[in-house]
Order: sequence, then structure tokens, then C-alpha cells
Amino acid sequence: MSEPNAFTPQNPNAQAILEALNRCINACENCISGCLSEEHAQMMVRCIAYSRDCADYCRLTAAFIARRSEHAPHVIRECIEICQKCYLECSQHQDDHCKECAAACQACVEACRTY
Repeated sequence: MSEPNAFTPQNPNAQAILEALNRCINACENCISGCLSEEHAQMMVRCIAYSRDCADYCRLTAAFIARRSEHAPHVIRECIEICQKCYLECSQHQDDHCKECAAACQACVEACRTY
């Protein structure tokens, strides 16, 4: 087993990644609320599910990065995959909250790739 994370150096892009993750969390949560308030909410079930997964995984990823976990690279790879799926789903919808979520997910993917 490796030493405590205090000895893991901070990634130079960590702050920018954390900011992108937080923007993505906020956009996903806003998208969920927006979808649930739509008259056609039942048609947005997939969008809501992807946004929930994305927001939750971004939270987890932010925690791993902030504590300099040696497992952060593994979590980030999964986060990228989930954000990409959320982006693809949200980009299919015309609602502003979905467009904003798609943009935040895409920016998060790009930021996470710099880790």
C-alpha cells in the first residue's frame, strides 16, 4: 500500500479542473430542475438520469482531486465518460437548461483531460 496522499503532488491543473467540475455540477442540477418542471417531463427521463449521474460523479471526482488521491486518474476517466454521455443527451434538446448543461459537460470533459 502506498503512503498517505499528503505526499502526492498537486496536479498543476487541479484548480481549473475543480472549477469546471463545479460548473458542471451546477449546470446538471439546474438541468434536472428544469426538466422536472417541463410539461413534457416524462419525455426527459433519460436527460434527468444522465444529469443526476453526471452531477454525482463530478462531486466524487472533485473530492478525489482535492484530496490528491492516487485513484483520481481512474475516477477522472469515468467522469469523462459520464460527462460525454450527458453532453450527448442534453445536446439533443432545445431547452436552455439542457443547452447550458451540454456546454458545461463538454467544458468539464476538456478540463478533465488536462489532469
